[in-house]
Amino acid sequence: MNRLAQLWRTTTVRLTAIFIVLFVLFAIGLLSFIAYQSSVQIQRQQAADIDREVDMVQRVDQRRGVRGTFAAVAALAARPGPGIYYLGDNAGMQLVGNVTSIPSFVLQDEGLFSFNYDRAEPFSEETTGENIEPQQGFAVVRSVVLESGLRLVVGRDVVERRGLTALIFQAFLLGVGGILVLSVVAGVITARRVLRRIDAINATSNKIMAGDLSERVPVTRRNDEFDVLATSLNAMLDRIEGLMQGMKEVTDNVAHDLKTPLTRLRNQAEGALRESDGSETQRAALETTIAESDKLIKTFNALLMIARAEAGAPSGAFADVDVSAVAQDVAELYGPVAEDKGIALTTDIAPGVKLRANRELIGQALVNLIENALKYYEPVEGRAGRIDASVKTEKGRVHIAVSDNGPGIPAEDRQRVVERFVRLEKSRTEPGSGLGLSLVAAVATLHRGEFRIEDNAPGVRAVIDLPAA
Repeated sequence: MNRLAQLWRTTTVRLTAIFIVLFVLFAIGLLSFIAYQSSVQIQRQQAADIDREVDMVQRVDQRRGVRGTFAAVAALAARPGPGIYYLGDNAGMQLVGNVTSIPSFVLQDEGLFSFNYDRAEPFSEETTGENIEPQQGFAVVRSVVLESGLRLVVGRDVVERRGLTALIFQAFLLGVGGILVLSVVAGVITARRVLRRIDAINATSNKIMAGDLSERVPVTRRNDEFDVLATSLNAMLDRIEGLMQGMKEVTDNVAHDLKTPLTRLRNQAEGALRESDGSETQRAALETTIAESDKLIKTFNALLMIARAEAGAPSGAFADVDVSAVAQDVAELYGPVAEDKGIALTTDIAPGVKLRANRELIGQALVNLIENALKYYEPVEGRAGRIDASVKTEKGRVHIAVSDNGPGIPAEDRQRVVERFVRLEKSRTEPGSGLGLSLVAAVATLHRGEFRIEDNAPGVRAVIDLPAA
């Protein structure tokens, strides 16, 4: 009983019930119309047959007289079927016909009449010599007086018609009952199938709320609307699980990476307090403390900028930005730095490339790419260092790329290096927090683009791919 009440409370079952009621009402109306029209057509056909036969007998009476009329009515009366024929003299006495008697009011006036009557049955082969009781019937007839003075009554037995009409309505009721039963069965089956899919989604949701983020909504091979919904939900759950995993990793990495500088800060401060040889030691300790604090502030600023970019809330409003000018400014800024390290910084910047973007974030992303190329470049004997910065448009896309001919990044690590605080083993000795490429990826996503790392053979080609519109 509780299950039925639960089923009835669902939108699916209620909608199914509404559709069943509408369908049944439509079917009842349609079948009623068909049954009524069938009965009306039978009546019209019988009335037309009566009029046609009366007209025929009248023409025979005009042309052939009493003898011809007698023969014509006798022939009609001898035919099997629901026809009723009665020919009487001017006093109404029967001359020929297939009914034993006609009510006097039918013979007195002309027109259409209906009455109960006794119809004489012919003798069959099995009952020869035996009298059979007259058959009771109900007739609709037309009474006329012929030119010869004879009284003609032609009609039809409507008992069979009524029986046929009853059969039609009986079939109609059976059809309605069948439609109702089948509709209810189909509705229950449909509702149960829908509820099973919804129960599966609810069960998955309960497991996820219980802490199992690896659960996913089952997807069938039918590719219906529930599968589309399940696919969307699973994609959302994958994203949530990735974010939760990323948050966990970020938390672990923040705790690990901040523990060391904080420990150094504490040790420097404690050492300065213990030293008593003058202010120089304390000054050095304070300078070290400031330097470490700057590193911490830089790390937190990078985290804050990534969070803003991923949240779609950049520090500046979007505007029309000349990306070519931004890239040129950054390249000029880092040209001397690259020259000091013996690296040639070249540019291939198409003029006048503009985007609806955030200038600060685009510039910061380009700065991070060039700084990474400078920081992790390793000189190779017989090969001059080179960094190329380029801005190009191609097929409605804007490509901002920084490439080098350094040691490169292994293919299996190219996805990992864009995660927060991820640093490859060979870069552990270099200063940094592992947030530079994470910020670049977040900026690309904010601008509805993507960030990818490609093989430059040798070296790395980092590309920010953004839509031009």
